[in-house]
Amino acid sequence: MASTATTAPATGTIRLPSVGALIGVLGIVYGDIGTSPLYAFQSVLAFFGKHAPTTGEIIGCLSLIFWALFLIVTLKYVMLVMRADNRGEGGILALMALAQRAATGRRLRATIALIGIGGACLLFGDGVITPAISVLSAIEGIEVTVPEAHDFVLPLAAIVIVALFAVQSRGTGAVGRLFGPVMVLWFGSIGALGAVEVLRDPVVLQAFLPQHGVLFCVHHGTLAFLVLGAVVLAVTGAEALYADMGHFGARPIRLAWLFFVFPALLLNYFGQGALVIAHPEAAQNPFYLLVPPGWRLAMILLATAATVIASQALISGAFSISRQCMQLGFLPRLVVRHTSQTEEGQIYLPQVNLFLMLGVLALVLTFRTSASLGSAYGIAVTGTFICTCFLAMFVFHRQFRWPWPVSILVWGAFLAVDSVFFAANALKIVDGGWVPLAIGLALMAMMTTWKLGRDLIIERWRQDSLPLASFLARLPQSRTIRVPGMAVFLTSQPDYVPGALLHNLKHNKVLHERVLFVTVQTLDEPEAGPERRTEVTELAPGIHRVLLRYGFMESPNIPRALQDLRGKGVDYDPMQVSYFLGREVLVRAMAPKLSVWRTWLFLIMARNAVPATEFFRIPSDRVVELGVRVAI
Repeated sequence: MASTATTAPATGTIRLPSVGALIGVLGIVYGDIGTSPLYAFQSVLAFFGKHAPTTGEIIGCLSLIFWALFLIVTLKYVMLVMRADNRGEGGILALMALAQRAATGRRLRATIALIGIGGACLLFGDGVITPAISVLSAIEGIEVTVPEAHDFVLPLAAIVIVALFAVQSRGTGAVGRLFGPVMVLWFGSIGALGAVEVLRDPVVLQAFLPQHGVLFCVHHGTLAFLVLGAVVLAVTGAEALYADMGHFGARPIRLAWLFFVFPALLLNYFGQGALVIAHPEAAQNPFYLLVPPGWRLAMILLATAATVIASQALISGAFSISRQCMQLGFLPRLVVRHTSQTEEGQIYLPQVNLFLMLGVLALVLTFRTSASLGSAYGIAVTGTFICTCFLAMFVFHRQFRWPWPVSILVWGAFLAVDSVFFAANALKIVDGGWVPLAIGLALMAMMTTWKLGRDLIIERWRQDSLPLASFLARLPQSRTIRVPGMAVFLTSQPDYVPGALLHNLKHNKVLHERVLFVTVQTLDEPEAGPERRTEVTELAPGIHRVLLRYGFMESPNIPRALQDLRGKGVDYDPMQVSYFLGREVLVRAMAPKLSVWRTWLFLIMARNAVPATEFFRIPSDRVVELGVRVAI
């Protein structure tokens, strides 16, 4: 979606965001955290087993949920973290780029990159579990009305999930316009249902007082620690507020949270608590039992729509993170298809889509119920919370000039809260929490291996390459034949002669009359404006160096970018261009610098990477590829 962020006019007055922007925020940003009432409080009550919780225990649990939402979502993310935007973009990778920009020293920058990529990998693990638990919990509502339908829950969930991933290739533009109104109806409905029950028993409003949560933790010890592992389910999706900031701007997200989403969630949680106080048997599914019997089927349909929207937001986020990782050099080239001719951010990655679908289906068929999936949920998102704290501590000190003691005190306090939640969820590792950790660690191994391998190839390529200055100095004295046409050589190192050019001279003994050395540079910014996209330098008669800059949220399109050369004094004719690429044939070196398993993994990733022609959108009928053998 296009950015609808608002700015203050010159007069100093504050301009409020439009209603359309606020509705759009509800549809894109709050799907995940907005569907948490389906399973969060139910998961908390499950720790009491057959023992019906007392009024004091329920109020204590509600107090923990309220203060988790207030401290982590409202105070940490909405009020503080969202201030750290990278030219309007948010998310842990944008925060990582901000931190690296302020860092000095190679070791510090590498540490920051490791933290940022670790958080992104954990988000992938969270992205696999969210569609599974959300869709399952919504469809399980059928059992409340028709207990005999138990055997149909899994097949229906699988059908919904397959359909959800099947439509990804068509893009989310048309469907996205429906997201907002559906979520407005969703939040309005769950808030109203909760308000009715709260009015019947306002005693649950005592949960606003922090002492009830503290006393619950003091008196229940181990049980309270276990409950914290379920309380964190209420704040899953907090990272989405920050990650989606680039679509709407901070103000609409803050206003929608403070004045609509947060109150609706609290009313529903408190309403569920009031219902269980009055009817302890409702603990089996407090969300749907909060709904009058005649409206439950309609609520099941609405909840299913809301969970599909929540899943869609995370799937789109996974596509975006994957592209950012590619641009930053942590993943090999993958197929990126643009599903909109006007919106750069609407993309589809078929390999990532297939990976997510298979992962979600495997989780649904393995865990079978949302209650069982709750044991696998939470540890990934709390790990991301911790990574965000470390990066924010550094960014707020360097960028916002917070003194180190203040930055450490504030973010250390948030880190302590996040660490408690992470420790509580660590108890789930044996029961299923290992799933998102395994996904995150596997992705971490892949990304670090790819980065190390590419850096090693570049280092060895520099050692064996000819400096461009030396080549240009010798060219006038050489007897190289210049032939008509234009040759474009892609190179990641603008100061060295591309290997493809040397191979072309060696085998064909010719050089084109017009030569372009093209280097694509990824900035630590979301987007590079048109005025910064292209930089041209004439190196010799008929030979130019072209630097193309792209932000980490953009997908390169070399032919389109080169068309701008006509306005920069270069006679560019796309029908006269030949693109020369070096196809690297990787083999294991006699004394490899990578371990055996990393070498094996890197070679597999390299062989399955998308060809440069497809990634850079170069016409395949204008490409000449020359093989280069590289030992790593």
